[in-house]
Amino acid sequence: MKTITIRDLRQRWPEAEALLETENEILVTRDSKPVARLVRYMEPNRPRKQFDPAVHARWQEKMGGKVRLVEKYLTADRES
Repeated sequence: MKTITIRDLRQRWPEAEALLETENEILVTRDSKPVARLVRYMEPNRPRKQFDPAVHARWQEKMGGKVRLVEKYLTADRES
């Protein structure tokens, strides 16, 4: 694990970011005492859920009733 001072982190962020690519973890120090640990963020591999309108409609009914005021006006506006 590499260490870096707060001053170096502020002044040389691109180098610290590149170092994270290889080290995966950097210890940040102030006055030779550890104050923080930088850890490389890994994006989760799971795919996002697809939007299902039927499930959303059931959720809307559960939360706010069958017809909402906005839906009432939108429907009236579309019909005219």
